Amino acid sequence: QVQLVESGGGLVQAGESLRLACSASGRGVSTYALGWFRQAPGKEREFVAGISWRGGTTIYADSVKGRFTISRDNAKNTVSLQMNSLKPEDTGIYYCAVTYRLTPRDTPSEYKDWGQGTQVTVSS
Repeated sequence: QVQLVESGGGLVQAGESLRLACSASGRGVSTYALGWFRQAPGKEREFVAGISWRGGTTIYADSVKGRFTISRDNAKNTVSLQMNSLKPEDTGIYYCAVTYRLTPRDTPSEYKDWGQGTQVTVSS
């Protein structure tokens, strides 16, 4: 089992940037694909970005393409999400998750362990 802890959330204005980090621990964590999801109040959890175990493959939701960048450092067992040009609709709780596969997926059901989340609020 992998344990995940997110950090870096906060309150920013539209157009600003934030960088989220997820610290992962557990056996074999560097060999699994990881993903970021978010959930806004009253809405279902949605996929944001995913990265393969070596970092060579990344996938993004259409709503964040060109603005967000996912990366990972297997030496430090961390995965990051750089969020630029933030919009009010990016507001939500952001979760890090592990899929126990080599390549990322874009559906929550493919991810087996989750962090507690970090709040991101973007004001207009």
